[in-house]
Amino acid sequence: MQADSAPAIELKGINKSFGPVHANKDIDLAIRPGSIHGIIGENGAGKSTLMSILYGFYQADSGSISMKGQTVTIPDSQTAIELGIGMVHQHFMLVDNFTVLENIILGAEGGNILNSAMRRARAELLRLEEEYGLKVDPDALIEDLPVGLQQRVEILKALYRGADVLILDEPTGVLTPAEADHLFRILEQLKAQGKTVLLITHKLREIMAITDEVSVMRRGEMVATRQTAQTSPEELAELMVGRRVLLQVEKQPASPGETLMEVRDLVVRDGRGVDMVKGVSFDLRAGEIVGIAGVAGNGQSELLQALAGMRPIHSGSIKLHGQTLQADPAHLRDMRLAHVPEDRHHEGLVLPFEENENAILGYHADERFLSGLLLNIAAMREDAEEKIEKFDIRPPNARLKTANFSGGNQQKIVLAREMERDPNVLLVGQPTRGVDVGAIEFIHKRIIEMRDAGKAVLLVSVELDEVRSLSDRIIVMFDGRIAGERSPQTGENELGLLMAGIDNATSGQAA
Repeated sequence: MQADSAPAIELKGINKSFGPVHANKDIDLAIRPGSIHGIIGENGAGKSTLMSILYGFYQADSGSISMKGQTVTIPDSQTAIELGIGMVHQHFMLVDNFTVLENIILGAEGGNILNSAMRRARAELLRLEEEYGLKVDPDALIEDLPVGLQQRVEILKALYRGADVLILDEPTGVLTPAEADHLFRILEQLKAQGKTVLLITHKLREIMAITDEVSVMRRGEMVATRQTAQTSPEELAELMVGRRVLLQVEKQPASPGETLMEVRDLVVRDGRGVDMVKGVSFDLRAGEIVGIAGVAGNGQSELLQALAGMRPIHSGSIKLHGQTLQADPAHLRDMRLAHVPEDRHHEGLVLPFEENENAILGYHADERFLSGLLLNIAAMREDAEEKIEKFDIRPPNARLKTANFSGGNQQKIVLAREMERDPNVLLVGQPTRGVDVGAIEFIHKRIIEMRDAGKAVLLVSVELDEVRSLSDRIIVMFDGRIAGERSPQTGENELGLLMAGIDNATSGQAA
């Protein structure tokens, strides 16, 4: 193969182990220049490890890396940058109290006189913004930008350093569907300018929407590479998981029973004293799933936190089984209300704790887990092992630190803890955020099983497909209010208009 037709990146025989875990096994991969190449796989399949080797974070135990036909050695990320490789991480590497411009030149000031470097950087940044359609205020503080714009800064930072190959690791995990679509347009523009993009994800929608080719990893091995136009979500899901996966939720029509939760004229404020939930009222009945749809930031999070007792209400009322609720999570657990929070890392888990400790978090005063005044460690571990088996948590190790589980398995730990308490009402936020396709299927089945067992489920998700497929009723929120209620058969366009505050049932007026 001639150098000018050689792959932009070629990996041959890459192996990497962490102790007994063989994270990458004899990986071969070739990436065409000027293409968008997807790499998919379940959580823990080895995708991020492979890209970390390419970016110089890790060193392969064996194998080789070539760029445009030339073998290269990448001992660190600085070498990767010098070779024209940029990476946008799943968790952004930005300094919150620095401006956009300061973040972009950080570590690449290029001279002893900072003012001169800043002027040159500003001019280059404006050129890059214009060329790639990546508009962002260079003087804005990172902490004041929404996540979609923060991600744009990360892309600009890589381009400023001369990246010809751009790696994006789970880039839409923190984006709304609209922000994700805008990101795809940016990637198409990068491709049109001759850049090569590596997209690491487990979301089949993204793969089918944006990539030219896709490679599938499973348990550390590269099992297939396909032209995207010649494959399907069903085939890719089966390759990822090693079995047929149901991509559509299968459920019978709901049979709603008595009203279990009543919310009336609820007003909830954020830490600044701003009303985020503005007079919301609805009922939640036994044997139904009510989905809350809306663009992130329209009050769904504050509503969920208030219902779970994590945030005080300013006015209005919440009743469970006819009793007015106190803003106390322990009281709500006693009333058989369970809560799977939107942010598992900050609200659902203590990452340095062992799995068995997180498996009883919030329920540790249960007499089953006590031995006098002390915790019964043996009972805790036995309980954790039962949940691990029931929820297929991997690795099946109740003594492992929770931080060492993949995101999908961390989510299963939270779900197992809350669902296995047999609550009457389950509040669940972003149930499949950062979760792979096999685990999504499992989580959806368990939520449907709870509904069919007569439980009431309130579902908050930014994934509109998830809300439509799981819910029996959909409440759409916009600007802290209920913009409308619809059936799950309602078209995506109509729901999208409601999410933007436009109700076509009222002649296009703002909802």
